[in-house]
Amino acid sequence: MSTRVSVNPDLLDWALERAGVSADALVGKFPKLPEWLTGECAPTLRQLEAFATATHTAIGLLFLPQQPDEPLPIPDFRTLPQVRLSRPSADLLDTIYLCQQRQAWYRDHQRLYGAQSLAFVGSATMEDEVADIAAGIARTIGFDVEERRQLSNWSEALRRLIAQIEEAGVLVMVSGVVGSNTHRALRVEEFRGFALADALAPLIFINGKDSKAAQMFSLAHELAHLWLGESGVSDAQAATRPDEETERWCNAVAAELLVPLEELRQIHQPGHALQEEMQRLARWFKVSTLVIVRRLYDLGSLDQATLWRVYRKELERVKALAAGEGGGGDFYNSLGARVSKRFASAVVGSTLEGQTPFTDAFRMLGIKKSATFYEEARRLGMHG
Repeated sequence: MSTRVSVNPDLLDWALERAGVSADALVGKFPKLPEWLTGECAPTLRQLEAFATATHTAIGLLFLPQQPDEPLPIPDFRTLPQVRLSRPSADLLDTIYLCQQRQAWYRDHQRLYGAQSLAFVGSATMEDEVADIAAGIARTIGFDVEERRQLSNWSEALRRLIAQIEEAGVLVMVSGVVGSNTHRALRVEEFRGFALADALAPLIFINGKDSKAAQMFSLAHELAHLWLGESGVSDAQAATRPDEETERWCNAVAAELLVPLEELRQIHQPGHALQEEMQRLARWFKVSTLVIVRRLYDLGSLDQATLWRVYRKELERVKALAAGEGGGGDFYNSLGARVSKRFASAVVGSTLEGQTPFTDAFRMLGIKKSATFYEEARRLGMHG
């Protein structure tokens, strides 16, 4: 007969809440779970291990006398009070930890090859003029509004922006799941992105579950965080004016980078119907209408009451569009996006040179088979 292990029922509750899973959802797998939760009976070690796996919890934590405090490992700049007050989910924590591991590996890799620190990381302060910083970012990454205008849609504009940021030396990772686990979807309601500031290995992670247009704004927002040299988790939205000063500044820089006010002033046609004009400007700048609404307000073309009325309406419309965008796509196409093409190239190259063990490479890239690894190497123009 299997020995039962003593476990504090509060810890089982904590594991369920942290994983965002209800007890009802797991009762089919663990019929005695309601009794474990009341303390009427205890699980066997094997059952507890299976429960830990199902709730993405390190098993050692379930043997603690009480619920552990698991703060976010980086500053929390999220603005929604209900999100800030709730504990971070296992999905968010594991995503940050994974990105920190990747960043640490890449930092060592850069040191090994004598890479120079990136001068732009931490080069700005919130006393700097927003327009000057936005213009500096545009120069550094080669961001040109006219070039972007020629692109056919948001997805292309987003891909181009990611490529430009990566060329400047930043790792950009876009994913809607934890690692490569398609059963662990990230929630936009919890966070939209985060930045890990570092002079050798700056990293931006964007929640791929968000709409393409919203991802564009998040990317610009996190870039502003790197210019400040500040790591942090964000839920940035174009038209919000957060109480948090850092977020307000990063939002302003992101908006100015994507839609420079002077350029908007030159091409805005105030006499046109607002909805049509918003759509025209969104197509011109390849941003969401939400960014355009905010910029028309900044320009003085909308009063605050109109800003919020139109913004709320647009938010519903954009959410409906995002729901129809779908996901998936070819795994190999998305691998470079998920882990950053710059990072994938460095890991694959280092592994083929014999400096990084295949097991480490597989873990960091989120792949399981050698065939997948060599396919990625071919796609990156490397051959083992």
